Amino acid sequence: MKALTFSAFGNSDVLEYIDIPAPVLKKDEILVEMRAIGLNFADVYRRKGNYHLKGNPPFIAGYEGAGIVVDSNNTEFNVGDRIAFADVPFANSELVAVPQEHVIPLPNAISFETAATILLQGLTAHYLATDSHKTQKGETVLIHASAGGVGQFLTQISKLLGANVIGLTSSVSKAEMAMKNGADKVFLYSEDWKSQVLEYCPKGVDVVYDSVGSTLSDSFEVTKACGQVVFFGMAGGDPDFINPRMLMDTSKTLTGGDLWSYLTSKEQRIKRAHQLFDWISSNKITIAPPTIFKLSEGKKAHDYLESRKSTGKIILIP
Repeated sequence: MKALTFSAFGNSDVLEYIDIPAPVLKKDEILVEMRAIGLNFADVYRRKGNYHLKGNPPFIAGYEGAGIVVDSNNTEFNVGDRIAFADVPFANSELVAVPQEHVIPLPNAISFETAATILLQGLTAHYLATDSHKTQKGETVLIHASAGGVGQFLTQISKLLGANVIGLTSSVSKAEMAMKNGADKVFLYSEDWKSQVLEYCPKGVDVVYDSVGSTLSDSFEVTKACGQVVFFGMAGGDPDFINPRMLMDTSKTLTGGDLWSYLTSKEQRIKRAHQLFDWISSNKITIAPPTIFKLSEGKKAHDYLESRKSTGKIILIP
């Protein structure tokens, strides 16, 4: 089978599209012929050697995708079943061995491309809005990088749950996209966004979702007393250390967020994913069309992702 691999760490030049042996199924695994694969920044970090990575060279990145069962290995699934997954390694290949525990049945109304577009980012937005912070009707939430993949879904889910949404973005074009996704107000990082947020919401916001990291102290400055900051990414660098005394004096809360803490069982994966699928099928959530590359064009796809020119999801098609 063909796979997008790398045997050394570095820039996109280390990627190679080569023939490797097909997976040998273990007990309770199914073999999936991939139809669409999600590309994420975590795959870039793996390629560079600064993120957890399974296997041996030639390494295969990718954890998210959808396809058709071609060998069920005596599991509850049948050849021909449409399935997806959000947390299975070695996805950047034509065939993937998927543990039965990680399989998400794919409804007919959801395409392979949609599944590969929404699962990781959509499930992240889902737990942020329903677990890290239990969004209440009438609250005001502030979302960093609101035009990014998670930001777009988090904006729509927060609105669906009745919140007022303020977005932060880096450009006018991205601000327009955030507004299209339902944000009530959007401010630019290049302007005095903290003053603008507090002018718009004088007592501060109920919760800030911070995926930038280096802005963590700023996020607390615009959070109301007894409010919350949810920290779930470091796209802009490491955060400042937060003084627990400040948290005590202001009754504010700092919460960490990581998707893998919530995808802890087969039931949780299916329940959360099918909630997303239902929202999409009923048009309560919309998704921008993904940018599509062939799996053999993996280098181009990585370069495009790192250029930060993309606003929607990038998917790879074997």
